[in-house]
Amino acid sequence: MTSARTPTGAVPRGRRAGRSTGDDRETAILATAERLLRERPFGDISIDDLARGAGISRPTFYFYFPSKDAVLLTLLDRVTEEANAAAGDVLDRLAEDPRARWRELIARFHAAFGGHRDVVLACAQVRGTNPEVRRLWAEVLERWVRAVQAAIESERARGAAPDGLPARDLAIALNSMNERVWYATFAGDGPAVAERDVVDVLLDVWLTAIYRTTTPPPVRSPAGTP
Repeated sequence: MTSARTPTGAVPRGRRAGRSTGDDRETAILATAERLLRERPFGDISIDDLARGAGISRPTFYFYFPSKDAVLLTLLDRVTEEANAAAGDVLDRLAEDPRARWRELIARFHAAFGGHRDVVLACAQVRGTNPEVRRLWAEVLERWVRAVQAAIESERARGAAPDGLPARDLAIALNSMNERVWYATFAGDGPAVAERDVVDVLLDVWLTAIYRTTTPPPVRSPAGTP
């Protein structure tokens, strides 16, 4: 999966320059924010809460982040980096066993987002009113759409998947479905797929949409080879 991480040497989104990403105080602020998100909505968390939880003063907080929104953006950056790292080269190995590789990809994303569900839910809730969160998520989603589009086109080119809807449109629909289904599962929002079932439910929909079957063929060995 194409990486959405911050380029090497760049200052992470929303963070003031002048400190390394491993700075203990910044780490403490981020850990405090994620802990507090498990307890209350983002809107109910104040800068004083973040500073107190990190063991620093309010003025010191501003040395690291210009606002609490910048803290949330940095958390989102880190979650998407983790998801990209987890995805690794799974799509490059798709032809080995399409069903297994798609399941591996969906399961890895589920684990990454599920492990930081409070950050994911907070970002989803503020996206409508926070243009920077909305812009960051759109950038990340676009990268994932392009990666899935390329994978679909590759599967069609080798004859494993039939032609059909434009690959980009299909990739957009599938990624958007994952986003909504995971939100409902993590938040318990309305009708929701049980967490124990969500990976397999998503997998069957993806396979059916891409291959018109839930058992797509692996790559065939050339004649005369094992």
